[in-house]
Amino acid sequence: MRQRSTEGAGPVRGEDAGRAHMVRGVLTLVDLFAGCGGMTRGFEDSGAFRSVFAVEFDRDAAATYAANFGDHVACGPIEDVAAFPDADVVIGGPPCQGFSPLNREAVGFERRGLWREYLRALEAVEPRAFVMENVPELLRSAEYAEFRRRAEELGFEVDGEILNAADFGVPQRRRRAIVIGTRSTPPPWPAPTHAGPEADPLPVGDDGRAPWVTFREAVEGLPLRPDGRRWHRPRRPRPESVRRYKAVPRDGGDRFAMQRNLDRAGLGHLVPRCWREKPTGTTDVFGRLWWDRPALTIRTEFYKPEKGRYLHPSAHRPITVREAARLMSFPDDFVLPEEQAMSSVARQIGNAVPPLLARRIAESLAAALRRDTPSAVPYGPVGTERNSSAVAA
Repeated sequence: MRQRSTEGAGPVRGEDAGRAHMVRGVLTLVDLFAGCGGMTRGFEDSGAFRSVFAVEFDRDAAATYAANFGDHVACGPIEDVAAFPDADVVIGGPPCQGFSPLNREAVGFERRGLWREYLRALEAVEPRAFVMENVPELLRSAEYAEFRRRAEELGFEVDGEILNAADFGVPQRRRRAIVIGTRSTPPPWPAPTHAGPEADPLPVGDDGRAPWVTFREAVEGLPLRPDGRRWHRPRRPRPESVRRYKAVPRDGGDRFAMQRNLDRAGLGHLVPRCWREKPTGTTDVFGRLWWDRPALTIRTEFYKPEKGRYLHPSAHRPITVREAARLMSFPDDFVLPEEQAMSSVARQIGNAVPPLLARRIAESLAAALRRDTPSAVPYGPVGTERNSSAVAA
């Protein structure tokens, strides 16, 4: 894919955002809180949608969005956007930190109110439908109850469900709240395409669901030893960290097994005191992924094993940025700017909506909107044809 200019990752442009509706028979969309563009990528990969405007506060994420989709991204607070263009669909996920159960110190709590800006965009754009993504806790919040009430006053029928990305071909068990609002058709939900072992999936081709996509399938073709290309880069951990990595049993080992192995080797001093004093809980910290299972939720600091189960199944290292991108279903042709800091790119990946999950939602929504407008121009591919499957679909 040709890398596009990042000049659009500049100040908020509001009034000159342009007014666009149905482009060449393709539905138009506005992406709020767009991040690096995982949700936009999935919608565009469906062949039914084209992004005409996006808003993103983080400068690096806005630059990544512009590199992939063009210069129609406004970089800055959404509160500063004076006008939004017409579009068929509004998508996006307001910052989730205020709702996350991991946010014990209430960091970003004040940003829980940004759903009001989402409503402001809905009032201005008057789309036919919208899709919102957030952590599962959103659906139990007072903010969501108020958002739903006010969206219904705008004429939307609103429904929310918790979807597991692994059920839609993403090699990651990632549960997220998805809220869909529509005006003249019931909110459509995509049918799961994959299933975990407890669901006893039928063989592919027997009208059943395929097994979940695994880590092994996701990273196929990547060298076990990172080659430094396209964000498949090795880190330079301290020797004591490498010794800890080696003490974690391959293929699913955890910190408890690491502690036993270090104690037996006379290296008990490498076990942090806080772990010894907490013999239960945080079981995924310093754990290895499994070769033949999906990853657990990829968060923003997946390059730090002390943050979760992010060690490679067999190599003595955390997963790389490229491996994490594959586990999020980002195709390899998605531009991740090489000049940005690794921590920034990792944050963009961990905060994204998996493109393949977004694509399944987009396909379902496009089919519903197509049925609602039978005389509409048939939907076709958007721009240059892409190979959107970095993992088995």
